[in-house]
Amino acid sequence: MILSLLKRILMSPYLAFALRIYVGCFFIYASVSKIPFPAQFAEAIANYRLIPYLGLNFGAVLLPWIEFVAGLFLIIGFRARAAVVVIGLLLIMFDLMILINMYWGAPITCGCYDTVGEPIGWKKISENVLMLIFTAQIYLFDRLTITSKWGFLASAGKRIASPAASQ
Repeated sequence: MILSLLKRILMSPYLAFALRIYVGCFFIYASVSKIPFPAQFAEAIANYRLIPYLGLNFGAVLLPWIEFVAGLFLIIGFRARAAVVVIGLLLIMFDLMILINMYWGAPITCGCYDTVGEPIGWKKISENVLMLIFTAQIYLFDRLTITSKWGFLASAGKRIASPAASQ
């Protein structure tokens, strides 16, 4: 009985909706501090020593806007599956970059939220993995969208009889 309840909760579209709002807000928050300061963010990216010099400025301008738009799309429910795939790929990329620099022993900060971020390490890896699990749950079980024909009710599996069908 407890396992059945736990399974229903984990597979719930309402949990996916709550996680969608959380992940969306998280990525909007992360992008807002980087958008007005692309030069400082470019320095944070350069510290990773993985991006070619010619691509630093382009990446420093483009990446925060990708985070912002994907987070916004998650919150409003527009193309949420595509947005969550983009966010999942970003999280995988971030983890790979952190793991490579941890292997090299580079004493750098993550550059996640502002120019004075937290140092890279297993804590940041575990946070990103947890966020990646959230994105998987959203991708698999999110069925609540604002833009569907009947809104939240039809997406949750409830059918509303239209006036034409009842005649």
